[in-house]
Amino acid sequence: MKQNKEKLFTIIKIISTILIASAIAWELANIYATWVNQKTPSNLSFIFWLGRFALLAHFIEAIVATVYAPSKRKAPIEYAIYTFFVGTVGLLELFAEQEKDLTNQ
Repeated sequence: MKQNKEKLFTIIKIISTILIASAIAWELANIYATWVNQKTPSNLSFIFWLGRFALLAHFIEAIVATVYAPSKRKAPIEYAIYTFFVGTVGLLELFAEQEKDLTNQ
């Protein structure tokens, strides 16, 4: 069971990293297009808003990771960047370690 959970987390981390990097690239392309007075197709607006929502959600998760990382003896900025790219899985790992430490005391 634990091995299946680890495999699932690994798959989610890989997919999440690819999707967040893609959302960043889409947003940069959109900014560039606006800068050079190019119009992006209106049928892509849903994808842009979905990407913005994901980026905002991951940014909030990264802030939470920054706050809680020192309690796990992890570098806050490094763990925030990690959590930004992998998302909720990074927070679950952080809080799972926190629960382990509390039960070991």
